[in-house]
Amino acid sequence: MHLFLDDFIAYLRSEKGLSPHSIEAYGRDVATFLKKASETFSDEQIVKHLSDLKEQGYASASIARVLISLKVFFRFLYREKLIESNITQALETPKVWQLIPYILTTQEVERLLLAPDVHTFEGARDTAILEVLYACGLRVSELCGLSLYDLDDTFIKVLGKGGRERIVPIGKKAVAAVDYYLNHYRDAFDSNEVKALFVTKRGKPIDRIKVWRMVKKRAKEAQIKKPISPHSLRHSFATHLLENGADLRIIQELLGHSNIATTDRYTHISQNKIKESFFKFHPRREKS
Repeated sequence: MHLFLDDFIAYLRSEKGLSPHSIEAYGRDVATFLKKASETFSDEQIVKHLSDLKEQGYASASIARVLISLKVFFRFLYREKLIESNITQALETPKVWQLIPYILTTQEVERLLLAPDVHTFEGARDTAILEVLYACGLRVSELCGLSLYDLDDTFIKVLGKGGRERIVPIGKKAVAAVDYYLNHYRDAFDSNEVKALFVTKRGKPIDRIKVWRMVKKRAKEAQIKKPISPHSLRHSFATHLLENGADLRIIQELLGHSNIATTDRYTHISQNKIKESFFKFHPRREKS
């Protein structure tokens, strides 16, 4: 399999005219897949791999890019007669919105927010993290980068992708959860030494892996069966805003999307929700 990968990278360098950065990304995507794949390739393996990435909290755009990398890789193997058929031929490149992580219902969000025991350090911190993720639609990297001085009673200052700063409103319940965590547990650590808002029990800034594991743990405690991640709260934030009448341009600003097309994926989710509701509740709902 490593020979396949070496040949593929050599092909990219010599014939495709890609940048070194693109070649590295293609190689990394394929190498990750090959580590888990069996000797006999199948389209089921690819679908399983993409599902695993979704479960691990990968962004939908990243999953779409991985599929493109694998399609190029298997086209190369087929052209070089290293495999008998191109197993990706039947796999359509998905539109990004189709790979969006699972959306929580408002009831599921409530159960998730109530899952931690706020009378413990981790419970109070986790409640504050979950409240902020859902209240502000932050990326997990943005949450981990928050300092003690980035939040006030009405707004939160966020450093987003590409170093772009934005100001996002924050609701009273989220502010109350953060204040409780700060007053009862966070103040045990010197704010001059560690300025991160969310820290571990040892006073170290929390990282995205710990947040990812925490969301999984709390979802299990809340008996939520969907394979959710921190990104699911961001998507739930945007979807719930749209379903309640928020303008797409406002959602774009809140999420920190530089391109409205990225935000537009949520209209597809909302339309699917409308369709499901119609066929579930309308008295003359028989499908044609």
